[in-house]
Amino acid sequence: MTATLHFRLRLTSFRFSWQQRDAERRQKSCRRQPFTDKMAEVEETLKRIEAHKGVIGTIVVNAEGIPIRTTLDNSTTVQYAGLLRQLTMKARSTVRDIDPQNDLTFLRIRSKKHEILVAPENDFLLIVIQNPCE
Repeated sequence: MTATLHFRLRLTSFRFSWQQRDAERRQKSCRRQPFTDKMAEVEETLKRIEAHKGVIGTIVVNAEGIPIRTTLDNSTTVQYAGLLRQLTMKARSTVRDIDPQNDLTFLRIRSKKHEILVAPENDFLLIVIQNPCE
């Protein structure tokens, strides 16, 4: 009788652990879904930006200044990412020095050849380079 009881207890605990693992897996898959939705939304937005007339390239840079997505060649990407990250941090610092309650939301630079648009976020920079004549 004790062997049967012991077997039933083990079987019950096995069922419980199996159900618990299955529930955890379902929760993890539910957590991943919004992330993939956000990634699809980001990809769609970048494609829409790149489709605009005159856009030469786009670069997404992380908080450390490392390009994580680009449509330009490697050397150009690294140059733009490094220099524009520094410039954006200085511009953000300047805006905060003038008014500590304020923050930089967008930076637009226009030269004879290109127009550079920078959208800084907490962890990323979105850089768009376009031809100003088009």
